[in-house]
Amino acid sequence: MSRIDFGVKPVMYPMPVLIIATYDENGVPNAMNAAWGGIHDTNQVGVCIDVGHKTSRNILVRKCFTVNVGDAAHVVACYYVGLVSGNSDAGKFEKSGFHAVMSEVVDAPVIEELPLCLECRLVSHDPSSGYTVGEIVNVSAPERVLDENGNIDPAKVEAITFDPVHHKYLKLGEVAGTAFKDGNALK
Repeated sequence: MSRIDFGVKPVMYPMPVLIIATYDENGVPNAMNAAWGGIHDTNQVGVCIDVGHKTSRNILVRKCFTVNVGDAAHVVACYYVGLVSGNSDAGKFEKSGFHAVMSEVVDAPVIEELPLCLECRLVSHDPSSGYTVGEIVNVSAPERVLDENGNIDPAKVEAITFDPVHHKYLKLGEVAGTAFKDGNALK
């Protein structure tokens, strides 16, 4: 079996589409698309946010942020908040069509339209790499993405992932196996 080498590239699947939302010093909501992020520890999330982004400055001022999962129904808005800088367009959140609802547990907005939100307090921020770690204080989801038992249903979430090779957004959702069970067949 032969393999093809592609060199050093940031290629990984899935690459979540994470919309980081903050308030600025005047209470104006801002959001950005952060493709490089994920769970950092059992109660933490980590995202790479360049220090030049308005979102980075907002996090350092407010010490809080939310991580909202991008979904198939909002691909255009998710892309838009990554395309336009909050430094040059203070109204980009409003133009995206997103609506901010103040989190009940952190000083940051929950994006009403998106299906899953991790509400976080700042743990650390490395200015040289932009790596930002937040403590997950709460996870919230609208009832529309819950199953009959009140749990989050990934099929209803319709989370999207970024394809860094073809520059596409792909919808996640098919079951491929059962965690903590399928591997038992090899014991």
